[in-house]
Amino acid sequence: MSCWETLADYALRSVGIGERLLPRSDFTICQQVVLIGSGMIWNVYFGVLALCSGFFLATAVALGKASHSVWLRKPSEWFIFIFRGSPLFIQFFFAYFLFLSLKQVAPIFTPFTSAWAGALVVLFLNTAAYSGEIFYGALLSIPKGDTEAADAYGFSGWARFRRIIWPTMLRLAWPAYTNEAIFLFHATTLVFFSGFPAQQQRGDALYYANYFADKTFNPFIPYPILAGYFILLTLLLIGLFGLVNRRLNRHLPRERRAKVRFRPNVIR
Repeated sequence: MSCWETLADYALRSVGIGERLLPRSDFTICQQVVLIGSGMIWNVYFGVLALCSGFFLATAVALGKASHSVWLRKPSEWFIFIFRGSPLFIQFFFAYFLFLSLKQVAPIFTPFTSAWAGALVVLFLNTAAYSGEIFYGALLSIPKGDTEAADAYGFSGWARFRRIIWPTMLRLAWPAYTNEAIFLFHATTLVFFSGFPAQQQRGDALYYANYFADKTFNPFIPYPILAGYFILLTLLLIGLFGLVNRRLNRHLPRERRAKVRFRPNVIR
């Protein structure tokens, strides 16, 4: 089988398009590159949806934690504490059994026992908690002069938040938020180890990398391929978030503009 035929058969296998059976023997580099790349579709799916939806919840949680109302502040503080204080893998584990239990009560929860929905919910809540703490720190760091200027110009309520508070918060938080986004995409590999099943062997990138490592007894080919895909994904994220960062800081002198730097988290 040529590499072009392999690409045609397996490029979209992880989403159910193409050859159903995995290769059984005589594994080629092309097969491993294509199938692991096919699995990356799910990693990108988890990362993009969790990041986009978690962004808005993180903003709400940060505002809640900074609120003077105890009814808003305490739930936000506990939400952040629980999801930042427990390992992501344990969150997957408990969420899976929670959805299994709810499935027995209400069939509407059946989709959440699969990885595409259940694992996505866990990643969404986890990144919202981490991002909420980042945004909360940025809220506290907003210069007092900015809010005083807003008051002097007559801004109040929603207009004050939309025109002054929110843009300044994003500008201050964006470098740290970029690192959270990168780590979120890396954390999508934990879905493979969670209790959420991959339907019909349509797993993520780590699923296919582990398959080839088990079949060939040689992890030094599939896992570097997997790492290469994530390095490329990280570079893409740094580029995209860097463009947004430049947009947020466009009004500042060049020497005062915050730069996006990747600082990996050793312990989550």
